[in-house]
Amino acid sequence: MAKELLQNKIFQIISETAQELNVRAFVIGGYVRDLHLNRPSKDIDIVVEGKGIELALAAAKKVGNPKVAVFKSFGTAMFNFQGMEIEFVGARKESYNRDSRKPIVEDGTLQEDQDRRDFTINALALSLQKDNFGELVDPFGGIKHMKEKLLKTPLDPDITYSDDPLRMMRAIRFSAQLGFKIEEASFEAIIRNSERLKIVSMERILTEFNKIMLTPVPSVGLKLLYNSNLLHQFFPEMIKLHGVKLIDGRGHKDNFYHTLQVVDNICKNTDDLWLRWAALLHDIAKPATQRFEKKAGWTFHGHEALGARWVPKIFKRLKLPLDSKMKYVQKLVNLHLRPIVLSKEIVTDSAVRRLLFDAGDDVDDLMVLCEADITSKNPEKVKKYLNNFQLVRVKLKDIEKRDNIRNFQPPVSGEDIIKAFDLKPSKVIGDIKEAIKDAIIEGVIPNERDAAITFMKEKASEFGLTIINNIG
Repeated sequence: MAKELLQNKIFQIISETAQELNVRAFVIGGYVRDLHLNRPSKDIDIVVEGKGIELALAAAKKVGNPKVAVFKSFGTAMFNFQGMEIEFVGARKESYNRDSRKPIVEDGTLQEDQDRRDFTINALALSLQKDNFGELVDPFGGIKHMKEKLLKTPLDPDITYSDDPLRMMRAIRFSAQLGFKIEEASFEAIIRNSERLKIVSMERILTEFNKIMLTPVPSVGLKLLYNSNLLHQFFPEMIKLHGVKLIDGRGHKDNFYHTLQVVDNICKNTDDLWLRWAALLHDIAKPATQRFEKKAGWTFHGHEALGARWVPKIFKRLKLPLDSKMKYVQKLVNLHLRPIVLSKEIVTDSAVRRLLFDAGDDVDDLMVLCEADITSKNPEKVKKYLNNFQLVRVKLKDIEKRDNIRNFQPPVSGEDIIKAFDLKPSKVIGDIKEAIKDAIIEGVIPNERDAAITFMKEKASEFGLTIINNIG
């Protein structure tokens, strides 16, 4: 391997330090792979035949004493240098207990360390020894497999995947990220070992799943997850989307593949992981709401509301964040049919105001989701819907500019109502605020304080109230 691949001075410094300590060191794994794929990488792994922590501490002294994070129980240490994260670990060999993916680790050689790697393209190493600096160590033909765009395990794939089942998720992720094919024998081993995924923590599974979701075309990885039986182990709601039922010769579209198309569509317009999750879950409750009616055919009434109710429990089970991100996905799932309804008919101002009120700052993302949801194979139908969505967008901008509904704040507060009618805190205060809000959204009054106060006075008798104090 040409030395020009290791031009950064840090490699020479590590090489010199290793020689002083009389240990052998190698750059290994993803950094070497990405060098050959011309992919940017700032994570450098150094494997040491000897004490990795000792080499890390000594090398750090030579580059200005950056803070070294030491993890004694794992035998690793790392520091930052010029924006790169450099991790040192002693070469090791591993053995596994069937009930755990945590290995029994012993000191080992470079060869033993390469044996335990997940794929041949990740077992590549570059020597940092003075006498053969930059020489490639490729015992399993990783370079050849890289040229063939092939993912293959160094050892028997059944052993590789059974030992650490997370490697099966990594295989799918690398395939989706790099556009590599999983070797046939390796893919068959994933199917055989798919149930072993159950010993892996959900957090680790979802880290890989989210990386698949962030690829340019997530359907590639999602189809592999389905075909390998891995998706069945942790995402039953997605599995239930798959398939088509026929009654009286009338079927519905396969909601699994429709969902994958929507996710791919939305990825053309956003890198946001949570908007992609909204696309993934937008029809998640269709199987539960599926009905066949003689006249209408297949219906899925209320799937958006039920799907929104499911979002928190899905996020909780998958160990996804139960914070504003979850609420954002829940909101988009709940509202995803609203712009579609607007696009099919004459758009009234009040309907647009209500959408702006309900969607708030997320209305633009909602429109992106709804446009992605148009997956008809009829180009004229798609064109018609997209043109109608443009009309909805124009209307949204016009009404937002005029009425300021997106982040609606009541022009009359609860305190104002209490003062005006000399009330104690009670349900009627909320009823009055709701009436004012509805009047603004329906266009009965403008979104202005004076108009709202006048409306409240006019409606006072309907609530059995009398104005006691004037409010300005």
